[in-house]
Amino acid sequence: MRLKLTLAYDGACFCGWQSQAGGGSVQDVLQEKMTAFAGGRRVSVQGSGRTDAGVHALGQVVHAEVPDDRGTARVWHRALNAMLPPSVRVLACTRTTDTFHARYSASGKVYDYLLWCGAVLSPHMAGRCWHVQPPPDMRLLRAAARELCGSHDFRGFAANRGAPVHDTRRHVRRIAVSRTGQVVRLRFEGDGFLYKMVRMLVAAMVRVAQGRATLPALRARLAGGDSDLPRDVAPAGGLYLVRVRYPRRAQSS
Repeated sequence: MRLKLTLAYDGACFCGWQSQAGGGSVQDVLQEKMTAFAGGRRVSVQGSGRTDAGVHALGQVVHAEVPDDRGTARVWHRALNAMLPPSVRVLACTRTTDTFHARYSASGKVYDYLLWCGAVLSPHMAGRCWHVQPPPDMRLLRAAARELCGSHDFRGFAANRGAPVHDTRRHVRRIAVSRTGQVVRLRFEGDGFLYKMVRMLVAAMVRVAQGRATLPALRARLAGGDSDLPRDVAPAGGLYLVRVRYPRRAQSS
């Protein structure tokens, strides 16, 4: 049967989602435990997309084909949480249709990026946010967010993964900016994101909000023209994959 699993993990404990030759990724650990529970029959796990080393997940979605003779989805759910390290949890596990694919069935994703704006970084937030000083101007941060929403060619806000991306147009439905105490939350909702796109957008937004870059420079980079806006990448530890969206027809049976 095919299972759909929703995962949360602490990205600081892994070298990213994607399987590595030497192991140590979330995918490696999950496949190892699922294969063990399947009695040694190899289980391959497909994720909705990669997260880099240090990036966290609150709602990563994966699917896997598992033997029918090892119990229901509920049994798999309990067994995996008993076997996985505390840094990875299975939040939900359901049987799904044979046509569901964690990556190709997805219709959108939601990411959060956290900024810490206090003078002193709380040790409890180390590796879980970006300590930004001087604090960003919230008015400019929201103005930058408005510039980036909508359908654009985001090639100026993408890193090179080694393989060419033929279509770099993406639709960012919403960038919400909020502050609670010393934490500023940037929530990105879109149909998909290029490699390191969210972290590069965050870095550009912070530059503008600190007065180190201008809104016209941001517009120029977005339009693909000349811009003096550096191609910075915000630290991985502030990024969280919050949710993967699927059409109703793609949901579990």
